[in-house]
Amino acid sequence: MRQTKIVVSLGPSTDDPVVLRSLVRAGMNVARINLSHGSIDDGMVRYRAIRAAAEEEGIHVGVLADLPGPKVRAAAFSEKTVFENGDTVRMEVGNQASGREVIEIDYEDLRASVHVGDRLNIGDGRLVLQIQSNDEDKLIGEVVHGGELTGSPGVHIPADRLQMSTPTPYDLKLVDAFVEVGVDMLAVSFVRSAHDMRRIGTEPIPRGPLLVAKIETRAAVENLDGIIAASGAVMVARGDLGNELPLEDLPITQKEIIKKCIAGGKPVITATQMLESMITAPAPTRAEVSDVANAVWDGSSAIMLSGETAVGIDPINVVRTMGRIARKADEVFDHDAWAVDLAALRMTDHGSGNAITDAMTMAAWRATKELDVAAILCISASGFTVRSMARFRPQAKILGLSTEPKTINQLSLSWGTTPILLTSGGTREELTDESLRIATAEGIVRSGDQVAILAGDGVRAKVTNNLRIALVP
Repeated sequence: MRQTKIVVSLGPSTDDPVVLRSLVRAGMNVARINLSHGSIDDGMVRYRAIRAAAEEEGIHVGVLADLPGPKVRAAAFSEKTVFENGDTVRMEVGNQASGREVIEIDYEDLRASVHVGDRLNIGDGRLVLQIQSNDEDKLIGEVVHGGELTGSPGVHIPADRLQMSTPTPYDLKLVDAFVEVGVDMLAVSFVRSAHDMRRIGTEPIPRGPLLVAKIETRAAVENLDGIIAASGAVMVARGDLGNELPLEDLPITQKEIIKKCIAGGKPVITATQMLESMITAPAPTRAEVSDVANAVWDGSSAIMLSGETAVGIDPINVVRTMGRIARKADEVFDHDAWAVDLAALRMTDHGSGNAITDAMTMAAWRATKELDVAAILCISASGFTVRSMARFRPQAKILGLSTEPKTINQLSLSWGTTPILLTSGGTREELTDESLRIATAEGIVRSGDQVAILAGDGVRAKVTNNLRIALVP
């Protein structure tokens, strides 16, 4: 069983319902709808399509709506455009059309935010321009790293100069639309502080969506602890983060972000250019394979595909390939050393309820080491207990059980977790009995297996204060 989850970005290459259902079968755990492209209606079409595909396949797939944030973009190129080193390019404010000689950029404060001597990255670094002059109503840049641009590529403006806040008014409009239809998760782009996350204003989980903070600015790295505390999960968005930090610092920063997220019981997604060559190639490079495996060994809860599936030539092959790499990396993951290191880290300390859950999940992990425990059954309304258990990376199966359908979909992001929907509430004993019945009926555990059961005093319990070791009847 693959433990590390896969987030798949939807796009033109996945719009065929047959392809979408094949992606569900191939191992997609979470579907990402990138709202930086297209209209709200376009996003809604993809939302309904993935819900239908998951229901038809009978598999829980979480849906992540990724807000565009204050993203600066170039006006669309009408065709693939190749830039060579040494070319001179003029940049102007506009949103009509871009070409080889003039790139229009949809950002009114362009000249105030870009200085002579800056290197301007366009399209996640596919084109890099050295700014030569900034006068009148235009910028002039020299191509220092040539490449090919299509569509409406992003333009990286240093976050400390960006004259736009997070979330934008359009982000909040998207939040209202997707919360109304019941989206499971919302990714917030270009977060700089915990305040940015609080401004989203949704209800706490499970009534509201799981909020995912995208770490892609220097300010976010500096304010990481507060952002993690204010978020339900975190994404290491390495594309823009790599523009904000020296490249040699990026791997170290990735590891530090992941470690802090896991210590706090928050799922963490590693994203951007993981199998980039497979947009056009049938197999990844050896460096990409190593990157995916290392993201797993760093402790990523999930790894994400972007253009590889959204616009790639064979999204199903990409998901299967990533699944094979992640599964092999999971097999050799040092579970015992990881849990020992985690136990020594700062655990969540945001109130007595969390502290009790910390202690109980640690006790459950120790029980799986000392006893022959086949599975850990975590009964939770919000999913907090399940996420707290998953950070220990136990070798026993983790079953995330809840009466809340949205919680079940949100748990599709949690490492090693099999989400199971409980059909009714009741006392702890009644919930335990139903959990064992479902797990046995689905073949996850067998009669005579020893299991650990983590639960509160009822389906709405705020604290996980019960751990029991039981034999499956």
